[in-house]
Amino acid sequence: MSRFVDGVVATAARARTGMVTGEPGEAARRSWTDLHAHARRVAGGLVAHGLRPGQAVAVLAGMPADIAPVAQGVWLAGGSVTMLHQPTPRTDLRVWRDDTLRVLRMIGARAVVVGPPFAAMASGLESALSPAGLASGPEIEPVASDEDSPALLQLTSGSTAEPKAVRITHRNLHANLHDAAEHLGCGEDGVMVSWLPMFHDMGMIGCLALPMLSGLELVSVTPADFLGRPLLWAELMSRYGGTITTAPNFAWAVLTRQLARVEPGTLDLSALRVACNGAEPIDPGTMRAFVEVASRFGFDPGAVNCCYGAAESTLVISMSEVAGPMTLDRVDPVALERDRAATPGPREIPMLGRPFPSVEVRVVDEDGKPLDERRVGRLQLRGESVTDGYVTPEGYEPARDADGWLDIGDEGYLADGQVVVCGRRKDVIIMGGRNIYPTDIERAAGAVPGVREGNVAAVRLLARTFGGSSGPAGDGGGGGAARESFAVLVESRQAGDADAARRIAREVTTRVVAEIDARPAVVRVLLPGSLPKTPSGKLRRAAARTLLDNSSE
Repeated sequence: MSRFVDGVVATAARARTGMVTGEPGEAARRSWTDLHAHARRVAGGLVAHGLRPGQAVAVLAGMPADIAPVAQGVWLAGGSVTMLHQPTPRTDLRVWRDDTLRVLRMIGARAVVVGPPFAAMASGLESALSPAGLASGPEIEPVASDEDSPALLQLTSGSTAEPKAVRITHRNLHANLHDAAEHLGCGEDGVMVSWLPMFHDMGMIGCLALPMLSGLELVSVTPADFLGRPLLWAELMSRYGGTITTAPNFAWAVLTRQLARVEPGTLDLSALRVACNGAEPIDPGTMRAFVEVASRFGFDPGAVNCCYGAAESTLVISMSEVAGPMTLDRVDPVALERDRAATPGPREIPMLGRPFPSVEVRVVDEDGKPLDERRVGRLQLRGESVTDGYVTPEGYEPARDADGWLDIGDEGYLADGQVVVCGRRKDVIIMGGRNIYPTDIERAAGAVPGVREGNVAAVRLLARTFGGSSGPAGDGGGGGAARESFAVLVESRQAGDADAARRIAREVTTRVVAEIDARPAVVRVLLPGSLPKTPSGKLRRAAARTLLDNSSE
């Protein structure tokens, strides 16, 4: 067996801990031992349906109680797991079906497992199996898995019409999970509380595979449970004595607003020792506000943990120290944008900890030459946690160069050995010799009253510049050179009120100019739910640009 599968089997044999599901309704708990026996039957069912080592199994299910034994069953049977993108109430089901069939062909899926609440979708997917049906299979011994066989084919956050999956091997998975368990001190004395979607790497790997391997007690609910009632997250941490939890920045902002309405003493967050913020840009102000409010319930400010990760590194690239305060680098924005250097100044950027032992990080310039600390450039990775490539509709696509380095697509720098991320290279806005990061613009705009926090997009635009008296910019006259500008799109519940929308647009412009020293060419105020996002909730800035053609000034 691979080290990962061997570790899961060993944990199931010894651990007294397990997995709680069903909250906030009828909670049910299964020990890791019981879940493992269930997973062995699922593995037997998969093998009986023809699954062979190294083959892919696609999973469309939303309930943690179904996903956990199915995922482990696939690994015990020697297969790889691909969590399919899930349809939402606004999804065009015909388009979704076509996209899903394209993914199934791409990964060469030997089986498709469809469970609640998506059972009705099974008829549109050939030879779909159910979690319950698989669990009636014979209980089998684990099938041998090679360290370099795929354990996960993790769909990326790009367009579903042009799918790509990161190939995560058993070697990658074990290396990253081993580092995470060591860094966080995971064991049977810990309790993880999670609502993260398991089609996202943070949910599947960080909040299922990690507890399954390390023996953490796991309390798992669905994203819909959290979004329907965000305070449930804190209530579960209080009820079960949660010690570890993780979520993207927007969720911490939502929870802060909810906690602010709760009377002190009604919740107990004193057991929480790791409150991890990751998966999207981290706003220091969000975590400061959370600490201020959560401290009323016994929360330790030292539990705040900032991390940096990517599917290409299995999950985690770097993570700040446990039990230490949030560390911020304070830099001069002008030097950062113009000189590509991180020198002392007023702008706060979270420091994301030192790389895990199984991930080496370097910063290089445009020619691939390594840069010194505090010089901004392209972030590259290599190591045992790092994927060797992607599965695409055209076949296998290598991800690393001849020396093993993978360009992750982010810009940043190293400071005292810690990783600092500035932004995605493809989203950088270049104006007047400055490299302006959209996250800085979005943070400024998001502070305007009436703007929905976490629902702001700054997107690149091409404008035209004209000299002398040839006409105002944008009139179509003259023959000026192209230059970049940017637009800001914000969601607001007041978007339907023309006067309120104009006020918000003016205040966004004022705030961005004051904080970024750059004026947006366009500001749009949109209704909630307008901004396009990936299935895991990340902004799709390129797609957001199309909204400029569909809204009025």
